[in-house]
Amino acid sequence: MFETLKGLPADPILGLLTQYRDDPNPAKVDLGVGVYKDEAGHTPILRSVKQAEAHRLNTEQTKVYIGPTGSASFNTLMTQLAFGNDHPALLANRIRTVSTPGGTGALRVAADFIQRCRPGVTIWVSDPTWANHTGLFEAAGLTVRTYPYYDYANKSLRFDEMLTCLKQVGEQDVVLLHACCHNPSGADLTPNQWDKVVETLASRGCLPLIDMAYQGFGDGVNEDAYGVRAMAAKVDNMLLCASCSKNFGLYRERIGSCSIIAKDNAQADIALSVMLYAIRCIYSMPPAHGAAIVETILGSDELKAQWLEELAVMRARINGNRAMLVEKLQALGVARDFGFIANEKGMFSFLGITPEQVKRLKRDYAIYMVDSSRISIAGISHSNVDYLAKSIAAVL
Repeated sequence: MFETLKGLPADPILGLLTQYRDDPNPAKVDLGVGVYKDEAGHTPILRSVKQAEAHRLNTEQTKVYIGPTGSASFNTLMTQLAFGNDHPALLANRIRTVSTPGGTGALRVAADFIQRCRPGVTIWVSDPTWANHTGLFEAAGLTVRTYPYYDYANKSLRFDEMLTCLKQVGEQDVVLLHACCHNPSGADLTPNQWDKVVETLASRGCLPLIDMAYQGFGDGVNEDAYGVRAMAAKVDNMLLCASCSKNFGLYRERIGSCSIIAKDNAQADIALSVMLYAIRCIYSMPPAHGAAIVETILGSDELKAQWLEELAVMRARINGNRAMLVEKLQALGVARDFGFIANEKGMFSFLGITPEQVKRLKRDYAIYMVDSSRISIAGISHSNVDYLAKSIAAVL
């Protein structure tokens, strides 16, 4: 059987990581991998996480399965983090949340759930979107189409075109939206634009699926959930996928959540039963350790306050890196306007250079990024920003 297989190309980002590690240049810069890094280039464990882990080790009594829904406490606290404590959908008992193996696991659960609702339905994703979205949804049997989103030439949103397209999607279609810190562009919807998108999708009757992988990395925990909360207040049905990888730094613990927002309590229970069957067929039971860490933090006033402070530090560093790179390029007299980078949010931005210039940066200066010129902002530091800016100026 295996002799029929044909090799597939490696993930370009993972390939870049290997090339970066093997590069002997002491000045090399990694702008490819999308994980948070501190000034020293490390991805540290948050202090609040360390304390929660210590509590977990001291209090854990068993390693038995926790059931397909996962931890009830984690699910409740993640729901409150996403929607707030007094959201109308929450008060009406219209929301059901399950624990998942990371944000990617949440998206696959959502995709399988959608497939069971309406096999082969069309799901619309932004152009561009996270590279894994398309393959993940197609693997579940969904049909993927794109709506206009990012204007590469003007480094801005194609919002009017986006809205025009969304007004024409099918009533039974699904529309994927990034809650904040759009991956890969960093260009986010404003609250006013969110309101227009919410109104449009509510009038169409289609199903919104919101991917919130970076809550707290844009403007703040509550600010970044604006679109999620506005949408849930307006539509009868919605799905939300959330990740704890970035904002809690729990990348390898693989913990996230998937929430169903239904028309009423009875419909929510029915939808949950279908989602749980889908979960049982994919991975059966979710991991417990990461969920225990998150629920310990969110369930403690002291640890939650500490976590919010640490999250603010990460957010400020990312925003500071954006401004710092723009200032360095301006100081070098680069004619091209890179100011858009400072106005974007989250971990990523497109540098807006050609694939050939990207290759030159890697070949001549050991600066690594994907061919689209998407850069991981956290890879910038005070120690490498001058070298990075001069290298960009050189290839321009």
